Amino acid sequence: QVQLVESGGGLVQAGGSLRLSCAASGGTFSWNAKGWFRQAPGKEREFVAAINWSGTSTYYSDSAKGRFTVSRDNAKNTMYLQMNSLKPEDTAVYFCVAHPTGQTFGDIVQAPPTNLNWGQGTQVTVSS
Repeated sequence: QVQLVESGGGLVQAGGSLRLSCAASGGTFSWNAKGWFRQAPGKEREFVAAINWSGTSTYYSDSAKGRFTVSRDNAKNTMYLQMNSLKPEDTAVYFCVAHPTGQTFGDIVQAPPTNLNWGQGTQVTVSS
């Protein structure tokens, strides 16, 4: 039911910042858990960050912790990923995900990928 559209990707130099957005439309509920995954060239898709329905609880991968911040504005049906101190290894397609029913970040982290709703992705390229 829900459609997810990512935006905000682009080309930045190492040490720079980007803010990704994930806009949701359709669907019935706005209080479900959401998160971010990424897939770099030649690598498997990996978890980046997750946020519970209200935005009060977040969880990050080791590579993202301390540099990335996930947040959400439920009034706008939008989730964000603020990425600071970007490194070339952050280069990847970043995907927005939403759990169809779960409300905690654990629902994002532990769910099989096929159980999540996925956006089309936005390219982030970090040059050295």
